[in-house]
Amino acid sequence: MDDASPPKWHLAHTTWFFETFILKSELSGYRSVDERYEYLFNSYYNGVGNPFPRPKRGYLSRPTVAEVMDYRESVDEQMETLLGSENPDVVSRVILGLNHEQQHQELLLTDLKYNFGNNPLYPVYRERAEENPAGSADMTFVSFDGGISAIGGPEGFGFDNEYPCHEVLLQPFALADRLVTNGEYLEFIQDGGYERAELWLSEGWATVLDDAWSHPLYWRAVEGEWFEYRLDGLSRLDPHLPVVHASAHEAFAYATWKGVRLPTEFEWERAAQDLDVEGTFVESGRYHPGHCPESGGLIRQMYGDVWQWTGSSYGPYPGYKTLPGTLGEYNGKFMSSQLVLRGASCATPRDHARLTYRNFFYPADRWQFSGIRLAKGLPE
Repeated sequence: MDDASPPKWHLAHTTWFFETFILKSELSGYRSVDERYEYLFNSYYNGVGNPFPRPKRGYLSRPTVAEVMDYRESVDEQMETLLGSENPDVVSRVILGLNHEQQHQELLLTDLKYNFGNNPLYPVYRERAEENPAGSADMTFVSFDGGISAIGGPEGFGFDNEYPCHEVLLQPFALADRLVTNGEYLEFIQDGGYERAELWLSEGWATVLDDAWSHPLYWRAVEGEWFEYRLDGLSRLDPHLPVVHASAHEAFAYATWKGVRLPTEFEWERAAQDLDVEGTFVESGRYHPGHCPESGGLIRQMYGDVWQWTGSSYGPYPGYKTLPGTLGEYNGKFMSSQLVLRGASCATPRDHARLTYRNFFYPADRWQFSGIRLAKGLPE
């Protein structure tokens, strides 16, 4: 798939990022291990040269993994000389580079899963851990008052697209107290969800027809029974786990079928404002969303487990400014034709998740660990 990259490319690209945006400007006379890497491992920064075409990354049999690891080691050694810097600009770029690497830790897992999940042998990346059987409580909706709400502007680190803090006016709304499960999504399939054009956005319906969609990305029907590929192998579909690897088109169609909608990113942030950042993250070693905890009357599964599609277009906040120089290409250039996702996933590092984080993908994308939370408006 054009969007998936080999693991060694992620390892080399994150190294290239530190080299390109820190070492070359801060270390006099710095020279790369191989100047050709400037081209091979540039993702999309036109300001520093022509990037190697993304769809062709899988053809890079050279450099070898060992050579890539040598490249990383060389750059790490040089970076150590700068880690004590008191220059605020250097510090901010190092922190950005570390958060950029966390993004690629997650992408590495998602790309690996796409590779394994389309292999008929269904390779096991990690052995399955023992799980306690669990059910899923009936979905309820938690109501929130309308009014003016402060959005964005994290107190600690944030990407440029999370700034500045600004106010939005929200109408009264309600969010589902948990994520949509496999069992609930299966009911949508069994009711002809992928055969009913009236449930889909026009672009989504065209994708269903063109790509012959009939179920989420890693579901497999075997002798009349549903299975799901996970990084611990092919498993019988657990009806109580959150549905994962759903596109925004599928999320919109499911919400329409249920007579509700997806939340806006502002509703999601308002609902999560007073919640702890708790959930199933990459540190759990599951690499798959977990069962929903007991409610206690509170909204659940807001963080971790799956990235949650919103109905909000990915665009700039009022007063948004890109980072200076070539780093301004990091987020701003992608503010077109994409939708915002919130909440992080089971492949996200725990300390990478936060209230204001704005992930973004195209509506047809579903190789990410993305799922569905429902919302609806309320009478004033």
